[in-house]
Parts: sequence; structure tokens; C-alpha cells
Amino acid sequence: MENCQSGACGSQDPAKQQQEIEIKNTLSKIKNKLIVMSGKGGVGKTSVSVNLGIALANKGFKVGIMDVDLHGPDVPRMLGLKGEVTASKDGPKLIPMTYSDNLKAISMECFMPNKDDAVIWRGPLKHSAIIQFITDIDWGELDFLIIDSPPGTGDEPLSVAQMIPDAKAIIVTTPQEVALSDVRKSINFCKKINKDIVGMVENMSGYVCPHCGETADLFGSGGGETTANQFNISFLGKIPFDPKIVKAGDSGHSYQDENKDAPAAKAFGEAVEKVVKLLNA
Repeated sequence: MENCQSGACGSQDPAKQQQEIEIKNTLSKIKNKLIVMSGKGGVGKTSVSVNLGIALANKGFKVGIMDVDLHGPDVPRMLGLKGEVTASKDGPKLIPMTYSDNLKAISMECFMPNKDDAVIWRGPLKHSAIIQFITDIDWGELDFLIIDSPPGTGDEPLSVAQMIPDAKAIIVTTPQEVALSDVRKSINFCKKINKDIVGMVENMSGYVCPHCGETADLFGSGGGETTANQFNISFLGKIPFDPKIVKAGDSGHSYQDENKDAPAAKAFGEAVEKVVKLLNA
């Protein structure tokens, strides 16, 4: 009773209060926050995140990519980013890694001297790391923050949902039924936590032969669009499978800049145009 009368009852830790203020200040400078999700691994979620980021940056938008796939941080390698983050000259914050004038990124790998070390963390440490990705990084003013999350509906997507309540989801799937079954769980996850879904991308949707132009449906085709229609979700497009996307990701080169006329590059551009229109960006 004495504690309540003294005002201690219901009081909040000052450090946590300051942290919440810093989170709000950082996010207030970012117009659109997009969390890229997938129901299962192996559907090319990070590749989609990176290529959407590059496509947006090529259109003149200021873009950040926050890699919260803490156990498998591949964004820096796909963007060809080397070294570790450095401190800002103007304050205590860290500078994100720079890909181009319009695109920067942060990832757990940016803090690891040995890039092949395993990150063996449980939930609370993951939550703290994501907080630091927001509060300790000098993102500046952005048009888009793309958050590349690990597959599934575990700690990392939940932490992002709590910290960035206005983040909207882009869900990535492949056409085969096993992927679509898992992606339906991601859709229901978003519904349960009241997370808006911008749209769905069907990745690896057919292989366009570079010689004859015919399309072979390696993993089927159309399942993502059908699922999107079933759930009344905007369909952002089909990204055809192209071995050059894999090669570009492994080498850290821009697939779109090197293959501007390729069907997949055009598909990424069209998907971005739909995202910009849906968000009125």
C-alpha cells in the first residue's frame, strides 16, 4: 500500500521508457515498414527482400533493409557488403552498411568478425538484438524499411510486430502445395496479431528457357495467386526461376542491374510498382 501511495505502483523502468522513446523517434522518420515473411524456408524470401529493396532504390526511394534472420543472416552477402559497422561521427549511433546512395542495410553478420560463427540465442536475446537494430542504428529518413524475417511465425516476427505495430507484411511462397500450406499459417498469424498484409509474391514460378523462351513449371504455377485470391490478398506477381539470381546473390552483385531485360527482373519491377501503388508511396 505504501508503494502505491508513493507512486511506485505501476511505474516503468526509466531505461525501458527511454528505449521506447528512441524506438518511436527512429520509426517516426520511416514512412513505410515492410516485413517480408514466409511460411517455410527455401522459398527465396531473402532474395525477394533484397531484390525488392534494390528495385525500390532504383526508383529513387530511400531504402533500408533490416535483416532479423539472426541465425541465417544472408542479406550482407547478397548485397556484397564487406566488413563491420562503424560508429557515426555525429553521435553514439552506428552507421548501417551502404550498398548505394539509396540503399543501406544492417544484419547480425555486420557485427561478426567470423562470418561463419553460429548465433546460438534464445528469445530474449533475439528481442534485444532487434531493439538495437532500431535504436542503435542511424537509419535517418527512409521511404521504406524492409525487414527480412526468418521463416515461420516465431520470436523474430513477433518481436517486429510488437516494436513496429504499423509494419505491413509481404508474404513469399512458391507454387507447390507444401509451401502454400505453410504460407496459409503466415496469413493466419498476421490476422491474429492484426498485421496488415500488402500482398503475396509467388517466387520460383516457372523457368523461362533463355534459348526458346518457353516456360517450364518446375514447381508448378499459380498456387500463390490462387491462395491470395482465397484470402482476399493482393497478388504482387510471379517471379520466374532464374539461375542468374542465385549466381548474383552468391557473388553479391545486383541481378536486376546486370539483367535488366530478364523476365524475373521485370517481375520484380512490376511487383514494386504494385507495392508503391497499394501504399500510396
